[in-house]
Amino acid sequence: MASWVLSECGVRPLPRIYPKPRPGLASSTATTNINMRISPTRTDLVSRNCWALRVSAPLRIQTVGEEERDIKDRQYDEYFDPGAPPPFKLSDIRAAIPKHCWVKNPWRSMSYVVRDVAIVLGLAAAAAYLNNWVVWPLYWFAQSTMFWALFVLGHDCGHGSFSNNHKLNSVAGHILHSSILVPYHGWRISHRTHHQNHGHVENDESWHPLSEKVYNSLDYATKKLRFTLPFPLLAYPFYLWGRSPGKKGSHFDSNSDLFVPSEKKDVITSTLCWTAMAAFLVGLSFVMGPIQLLKLYVIPYWGFVMWLDIVTYLHHHGHDDKLPWYRGEEWSYLRGGLTTLDRDYGWINNIHHDIGTHVIHHLFPQIPHYHLVEATEAAKPVLGKYYKEPKKSGPLPFYLLGYLIKSMEEDHYVSDTGNVVYYQLILTFWMSEIEFLV
Repeated sequence: MASWVLSECGVRPLPRIYPKPRPGLASSTATTNINMRISPTRTDLVSRNCWALRVSAPLRIQTVGEEERDIKDRQYDEYFDPGAPPPFKLSDIRAAIPKHCWVKNPWRSMSYVVRDVAIVLGLAAAAAYLNNWVVWPLYWFAQSTMFWALFVLGHDCGHGSFSNNHKLNSVAGHILHSSILVPYHGWRISHRTHHQNHGHVENDESWHPLSEKVYNSLDYATKKLRFTLPFPLLAYPFYLWGRSPGKKGSHFDSNSDLFVPSEKKDVITSTLCWTAMAAFLVGLSFVMGPIQLLKLYVIPYWGFVMWLDIVTYLHHHGHDDKLPWYRGEEWSYLRGGLTTLDRDYGWINNIHHDIGTHVIHHLFPQIPHYHLVEATEAAKPVLGKYYKEPKKSGPLPFYLLGYLIKSMEEDHYVSDTGNVVYYQLILTFWMSEIEFLV
C-alpha cells in the first residue's frame, strides 16, 4: 500500500524508501516491516494539515555471495572486452540451436533457384521490351540485386548447405556462379580458407587487415584504390585474378598456392565454365549489339560486384566499437568467428537469402540460409555480449553507407606486433591539414 500526504493542494503519493541492508543482519527469508508514525506539532499544522512517513524494508536481503555476483555482473557490463576469450565453447552454441535448423532440404533450395532465375529472366525481358530510360535505372538496381541473390545461392552450394548431394551442389553452383562470371570451385576453395581462418590477421583470405609494414610499403596509387570510395566496391573481379595485397595467386590458376594438387581438376573445370560464359556474352553482343548487352548484363554485373563488396566488407568491418583481430596462440576458430557482424538489410533480407545473419553462418556454415534467423535467435543467450545486435534498417539499407564511409576512412592497418590487435586510427590526413593551417 502506498502512503499518502494530505496537503492544501490535494493528495500526492510519498515514494517508498528502501535502505540498503547490510549482509548478515537478517536471513534471506526474513521479512521486516517498520512503520513509524509521528504526530505533527502545532507549527507543522500551520503549514500542513498532517503528514506521515512509512519506511519499508525489502522482502529479501542479499547474501554476501549474491552481492559479489552482482558486482561481477556490473563489471562485465561496464568493462566488456570483445577480445577476451569467451566463457563458452563452440559446442555450447551448437547445443542451443534446434536440431531441425541443421536439416537441408534440396527441394526447398531448388525452389529458391527457380524463383530467382525466373525473376532475373523476367526483369531482363521487361526492360528489353520497354526500353525506356526511366525504366533502365530501376532495372539496373533490381537486376544487380538479383545477380547478388544468385551468388548467395551458389555460395550455399559451396558450403554444402544447399543439399547433402555433392553432385547437385556442384552442378547448381557452377550454373549459378558461371552465369555471373564467378569461377565456382576457385572461389569455393578460397572462401573455405576464409572461414577456416576468419579473424586472423595474416591467414584470413577476405578483407583481412594490412599490417602497418605492408601498408607503408604500398605506393600512393594502391592506397587510393584500396581505401577511396568507390574503388574498393569494384575490387572483386580483380581479387579473383590477383588476390589481396601481400598475397599471390589467382582463382583461375590451378597451380596457384590457393589450391592443393587434388583440387586442380576442380579449378580447371570452373575456369572452363567461366570461359564458356564469357564467350557466350561475346557472341550475344553480336546478336543484340554491344549497347544492349551493356544495359542488360554489364551494368547489372558491376552493380552485383558492388553489392558483394559492400556486404562482405561490412560483415567484418564498420562496427561502432573496434573489433579485435588475432595472431598466434590468441586466435581460435571460435574467437575469430565472433568478430563477424550481423547486418539488417530491410526489404533485401529475404531477397538475398538472409546473408546478413552472418555470425552463426560463419561459425556453422552447414546451416541452410532459411534456418539462419531461427538459429541466431536460439544462440543469442549463449553468445551474450559477444553478439553485436545489428541496427534495424528501413526498407532499403542506406544507413550502411555511413558505416562504410567511416570504416574506409579509419580502418587501414593494424600493428605489426601483438596477438590481439585493433585497427589503428589514421591521423595522416588530419596532420596534413594541421600542417597546412600552420
